[in-house]
Formats: sequence, structure tokens, C-alpha cells
Amino acid sequence: MTPLKLRGVKRIPFLLVAAAVAFAAGKPHVISFGRVMVVAWFTGENEVQKRELKVRGLFVDSKLREYTMGEIHEVTDRLFVVRRVYRINDSLPGETSAPRWKWQRDGWLLVDRETGRFAQLKLPEFDATYSAASWYRDYIAYCGVSEDGSKLFAVVAELGRHKAVVRKALGTAHGTGEPDSECPAPEWQRQPAQVTFHVPGAAPLSFEVRGTAAEIVVPDESGDEDK
Repeated sequence: MTPLKLRGVKRIPFLLVAAAVAFAAGKPHVISFGRVMVVAWFTGENEVQKRELKVRGLFVDSKLREYTMGEIHEVTDRLFVVRRVYRINDSLPGETSAPRWKWQRDGWLLVDRETGRFAQLKLPEFDATYSAASWYRDYIAYCGVSEDGSKLFAVVAELGRHKAVVRKALGTAHGTGEPDSECPAPEWQRQPAQVTFHVPGAAPLSFEVRGTAAEIVVPDESGDEDK
């Protein structure tokens, strides 16, 4: 009888470990946001213009992981995107005081409710200062700026694709330092999926998005000629 008892004793810890592993694997993650905080945000060419920025923490299982701003966009019942903000130390070398934190806007985060994971999206020519974005399904549209800050583009990107669905040159970027000053957030419509860019000083430019491709929509200006 003794060997049988010993085998039974050895099995108990194994069963407990197996149950713990199964419970941990199926444990749901809790994604939540903290209270809204109003912080100082300095803009302009020399960052001297003080603005208010409303930020809130992104928590995963009650742990603060990132800071965000604005409303979320639900991509699916599992995935959503939200704009990221962060603090950077503005202290000069040799300054011995406490870090001089300054708030900055950043790009977008993709968050998975099921796994609790998140990642920063790599959006072609997205500029944290100038690119005012709008979402539709898994598409994001915005005015992008070249790396040297000289050129402006109409950009439509799709989640999961490295190459932009739309990348159309719009001319020269102004680079005033004022946020969202190159163009307002583009406007979307459905059936067919179409996005319109409104660039100051230029005619509206629309694109019809079809899967991973897009076509320029030419306005119908022939109505008066037929009368």
C-alpha cells in the first residue's frame, strides 16, 4: 500500500501546477484609463506658446503602461487605437536640479483587449505636430510631412500594411510650428469608402479606397454645360 500512497502524494502538486497554469492562461486582461489630467504643452517654433493638453493613463491589469490623449477608435471588438503622449526631460547638461519634464504628443498605439498587449504604429510620414488624423475601420488618413519638413502628402494607411494605400504629394509644407496647421483631419464617407482632404488654399482632394488600393475621385463639373 505504501507505493500507492507515495504515487498519490506526488500527483497532487502536479495537478495543482497544471490547474494554476490553465487558470493563468485563461485569465482575462483588464484595459482601463485613468482620470483626465490637464497638463501644460508648449508649441510653436521655439516652444514658447503654452497650451492645455488633456492626458490620461493607459492601465493594463491596474498597471500604468502609457499616457494617452483624445478618444479611442474601436477597430474591432478586440482591437482599438489611441493617441500616445509622453514626457521628455528638457534639462541641459550640467543642470543638477530635478528632471525638467515636458509633455509631447506622439503617434498612435494599437491595443489588444484580449492579450493586454499594445504596440506603437509605424505610420508613413506621420508628424506628431502637424498630422491631424481621422480613422475609418482599419484605415487612417492624415496629411504627412517629409523627414526634412519641406513636403506635404495626403496619406491613407491601413493597419498591417507597411506601404501606404494613398501617398499623394500636396506641395510645400509650411512648418509654422503650430499643431495641426498643415490641414484639418480628412473627412470619411462610406459606400463607397471615400476620404477627402481639405488643404488650405487648394481644392478638396478625394480618394475612393478599395481594399488595398485607392483611386482619385474627379469632381463632376459638367452639369452646367448640359443645360
